[in-house]
Amino acid sequence: MENEVQNKTQLDKLNEKVSQMLQEFQSLKEMNETMRNEIVALKAEKELKDEQIRKLEDDNAMKDLEIEEVVSKIEMMLG
Repeated sequence: MENEVQNKTQLDKLNEKVSQMLQEFQSLKEMNETMRNEIVALKAEKELKDEQIRKLEDDNAMKDLEIEEVVSKIEMMLG
């Protein structure tokens, strides 16, 4: 009888530990999913920023060309 009670107690402890592990596993799965979603959002945001930077670089290059043209015209006028 005492052995039976001891086995039940051990089984209860084991069951409790397994339940805790399952809860922690579920929590980690949810955290992992949240982080994956955040990574996807950050990658999309980075791509938008990269596109904005490329556009600004192109705009800057065009402005440089315009400045060169103006300088050339001034030099021609001054002879």
